[in-house]
Amino acid sequence: MSGAEPRSVPAPLTSLRAEVLAALRGVIFDVDDTLTRDGVLEAEAYAALHELAEAGLVLAAVTGRPLGWADVYAQQWPVAFSVGENGAGWASRHGGSFRIGYADDDLTRRRQRATLERIAARVAREMPHVRPAADQEARRCDLAFDVGEEATLGPTERAALVALIEAEGARATTSSVHRPAGPGAWDEARGARTAAAAVLGGELPAEHGRWLFVGDSGNDAAAFAAFSPSVGVANVVDHLPRLASRPAYVTRNDRGRGFAELARAILAARDRAGGAA
Repeated sequence: MSGAEPRSVPAPLTSLRAEVLAALRGVIFDVDDTLTRDGVLEAEAYAALHELAEAGLVLAAVTGRPLGWADVYAQQWPVAFSVGENGAGWASRHGGSFRIGYADDDLTRRRQRATLERIAARVAREMPHVRPAADQEARRCDLAFDVGEEATLGPTERAALVALIEAEGARATTSSVHRPAGPGAWDEARGARTAAAAVLGGELPAEHGRWLFVGDSGNDAAAFAAFSPSVGVANVVDHLPRLASRPAYVTRNDRGRGFAELARAILAARDRAGGAA
């Protein structure tokens, strides 16, 4: 047989076995276009978070949004911890006291800041029409450029931006709205593991199969690969050709409605099994 092997297509959420859903300890979720629509948190998704927490699930937000936003999620949402800037750091008030942590130490982060300054200067000089993300002031470890939130960059411009970022020694991750430049080796999966070890006192891989991840786009690929089961809300299909790792399952509904659909499936499975496993 010649040519590349066909890549897997996510199965419908309805094919995910109820006993797997009933045995879950926790749900790790992306935020943009997984809980939100046009940047606004959907009511169904927020209600679903509370319903899952009330049922005894441990919840964690993992997002490309700023660490300043992750601080707010950790303090106001029913989550054990929140990871920001695609894994660069985390925040938690689990146990009653607010804490933060980073993927890298202070000295490393100071060195990384110089890399970000070089990238910012080159973009301003060579691509002056490309603007930092509107949430940049709340970021601590990366530099995000707006490619689809308030501005629209075409494929050629996006590719040129990625090439510039990588030429300066950083990684260019992909979200549904931004191109963040990350000068560290972090990703969403590593960030979740680091936060879980600090906050919950255990490594997530030690509970393989008991943590579900749900997301929608390119910056979620590492978490799709790391956690089983993994689920994409329906709008993930727009990103499948560019995903290095795909979710195993996909919801029928998109964005926050898809998250609510997943929550209903988890809660129904737990009810049938008699509560938490």
